[in-house]
Amino acid sequence: MSARIEGATGDLAGLAAAVLQPGFVGTTPPAWIRRWLGSGLGSVVLFARNVVDHYQLARLTAALRAERPDVIVAIDEEAGDVTRIESARGSSRPGNFALGAVDDPKLTEEVARDLGAELAALGVSLNYAPDADVNSNPANPVIGVRSFGAHPTLVARHTAAWVRGLQAGGVAACAKHFPGHGDTHVDSHHDLPRIDGDRARLDAVELAPFRAAVAAGAQAVMTGHLLVPALDPELPATLSPRILGGLLRDELGFQGVVVTDAVEMRAVSDRYGFAGAAVRALAAGADAICVGGERAAEADAAELRDAIVAAVVAGQLPEERLAEAAKRVGQLAAWTVAARADRPPVAHAGNGSAIGLAAARRAVRVVTGAAGAGVLPLAGPAHVVEFAPPRNLAIGAETPWGIAAPLTALVAGTTTVRYAEGDTPADPAGGAAGRPLVLVVRDLHRHDWMRSAVDRALAARPDAVVVELGVPELVTGAVHVATHGATRAAGYAAAELLAGTR
Repeated sequence: MSARIEGATGDLAGLAAAVLQPGFVGTTPPAWIRRWLGSGLGSVVLFARNVVDHYQLARLTAALRAERPDVIVAIDEEAGDVTRIESARGSSRPGNFALGAVDDPKLTEEVARDLGAELAALGVSLNYAPDADVNSNPANPVIGVRSFGAHPTLVARHTAAWVRGLQAGGVAACAKHFPGHGDTHVDSHHDLPRIDGDRARLDAVELAPFRAAVAAGAQAVMTGHLLVPALDPELPATLSPRILGGLLRDELGFQGVVVTDAVEMRAVSDRYGFAGAAVRALAAGADAICVGGERAAEADAAELRDAIVAAVVAGQLPEERLAEAAKRVGQLAAWTVAARADRPPVAHAGNGSAIGLAAARRAVRVVTGAAGAGVLPLAGPAHVVEFAPPRNLAIGAETPWGIAAPLTALVAGTTTVRYAEGDTPADPAGGAAGRPLVLVVRDLHRHDWMRSAVDRALAARPDAVVVELGVPELVTGAVHVATHGATRAAGYAAAELLAGTR
């Protein structure tokens, strides 16, 4: 920061730091984070790279609070395919899509409460969840099983249940991605998605779950980097006063903290610049700037802080708006302190969630064709072929998935091979001679190469079992098992079914 700006702004730098939610690299707080917490920084966000196990995470959050007792510690823990606290093994809870398939709001609330209690015990105070998007476009590359489903009334009732449960567990909920990321075919990590449809359609579909989240008392809402012409034909939602102020604040009556999706995502940073997007978001009505998934150095946070200060000095960002944003962040911090104080300590050793596995079992659905009689349970050790889709940045590459490991534990002698696009052999069933064949897919309907490989395998082995760990839009095979998610809990529930152990 230049001496001119520093001398002219008083405590503006502290206000600017208060509205940032930066990430960092490492499993202990780096020196710059400790220093910033002492000079105004109000929040941090944790990613899988910051988590080794539950004991380490608890030590990390305690170290952060040693610098600032009311620091907001945020995490992106959807408890489904997107998991940070269990990224090394996969989530022991089902995700939204599985809970929507069961369609028992009491169960959804119980699973979310269980997660909230665990996160609170680990020192986390804000969770970037639930995903309140209506997955009305089956081709959506980034939402899919992160949504409760394709029907707005179902998504709305489970969004409300998830918010109530998480916050009853002691952690603030953050419904995302406002005003709705479900009807897209573009990933906002890479480009700017466009949501078409008139206002009546938006009210009936995309906005219904967010109205439910607000009514349920959600403490935060995360914006989506989405162009929605019916609401604002020019600016993405994150940068739009019409959407954040006129719609979310005035029409929906939301009074909590508005958090941006990661401001370094290309949907906004390519068009408005990294710092420019942050300044525009604050001016539009956002209260907290999430950053650090990909830009996690002190220099990145400093660039945003200094740009915010400079924008106030230049008259591009009213100081009153920045002060209002910082005040809302402070109010959320106070809520989290009170929520932790109201909850008895809970010891979590990271052994997994019992209610999560029970819920995952309830979410499994089996469709059996005429040729599928007697196929389940499997007659002996199987040959499992898993087809791996391209990496999803939201989910991350580090989280394991599949049914091979749990099935091998249940049925000794099971063998496994995994193929990606470009390395699938002409005969994917070739290693299964004389053995049950299990074909494991994720979003089969979205990947032509995967569908072609499965078709070839089924032509050679019509008795093969197809296990879909994504959205079961395409049902094929003599026996089709849908788990509605690729979590560890979902994989184990499917393996139990194939092995006949439940």
